[in-house]
Amino acid sequence: MASPRHFAENSRQHKIRPLYKIYGLYNLVTGAVVVAFAGLVTFLLIAHRDELTAASHDVTLTLILSILQVVLLVAASAIAVVFGVSLLRNRRRHAAQFAYGLIALHIALLVLDIMLRGAVENLFGSAVQLIILIVIATTVDPTLIQERRLRRKMEDLETRERAEAGLLGRAKGDRGFIELDFFNLFWVFVVCCVLGLVIETVYHMVVVDPGVYQDRAGMLYGPFSPIYGFGAVLMTVALNRFYKANPVIIFLVSAVIGGLFEASVSWFMQVGFGAVAWDYTGSTIFGLFPDPVAILFQGRTSALFMCMWGALGFVWIKLCLPWLLKLINLIPWQARYSVTALCAALMLVNGIMTLQSLECWYERESGIAPSSPIEEFYAEHYDDAYMQHRFQSMTITPEDTARAA
Repeated sequence: MASPRHFAENSRQHKIRPLYKIYGLYNLVTGAVVVAFAGLVTFLLIAHRDELTAASHDVTLTLILSILQVVLLVAASAIAVVFGVSLLRNRRRHAAQFAYGLIALHIALLVLDIMLRGAVENLFGSAVQLIILIVIATTVDPTLIQERRLRRKMEDLETRERAEAGLLGRAKGDRGFIELDFFNLFWVFVVCCVLGLVIETVYHMVVVDPGVYQDRAGMLYGPFSPIYGFGAVLMTVALNRFYKANPVIIFLVSAVIGGLFEASVSWFMQVGFGAVAWDYTGSTIFGLFPDPVAILFQGRTSALFMCMWGALGFVWIKLCLPWLLKLINLIPWQARYSVTALCAALMLVNGIMTLQSLECWYERESGIAPSSPIEEFYAEHYDDAYMQHRFQSMTITPEDTARAA
């Protein structure tokens, strides 16, 4: 069976086509110009930072996306320089790898361009660039594709053997209970987003406001509460090697991680968006004295909820994780990559749209008019009434943010 080294030696034996080298020279020159210009602008901004920071600025979604677009453009230009050098120096393997990176960055830049300017005229030029990069990525080094196919076959063979042995997803040796790979952690996130939402909704109906249903969803679409999903991922990573440890240790580690995570998310939402979805200010310990944890963290978490995180962590690592691993493995191993990639893409889009809709909601509450096609889109399809109905437990208070007025 051919080795990766054999493929690499094969790659170096072939010369890159002259047309590819011309395109490489074009990338080298244009990328260097953009990087040099960006360096000059950065120097000027640093030199005049006092004047810039003294002025009043509204931090809007349009401004955020514009800054992100500039950052990605500079990153793409820097990679284009290295990509051009790789083509000129006949480094086929490096050229193919950098081409894939440029494809991802160009797609991101194209999406940002559409958000900021709508269906702009230069979409044709961007599409041509993408086609050229795709052609180069797939043809400049055929041995790279062969190597990936070989590696994929070997991984599929191992996956089949572990599936037949009932060990799919389990960690090897003493590395913990489950493999901390993207496949397992993504489905931990998804399942716990749903379970956490169900638990929080029931708790609100039974304890907080008996008999009253409140939508506690944390994302624009679907029955998901991402704080529980991310919390479960953190718990899984932190406790994976502790699944046989003393229950007290598991409880304490879970309580600390869960409480700090809950407080961090609350702080981020309030500072970034002026959004408050929970507040434990005034909490007490058995009604006898003020909760010191709630006071310390300014109501962002409490002793009760830290204990709940501790109990959830123990139940999670001892009972739920083995059950979840069996549930995850119901996905046929032949389709695990494609199904997970599709669901991850949908979840990523959902997450981005959630953050953008919150940003536009914040802008409307601040009296800032839409200034780009993406802001107009959210104002039309996700207006204040929609957002208030979707995020019933959340309020937006612009004065609470750390943004410049």
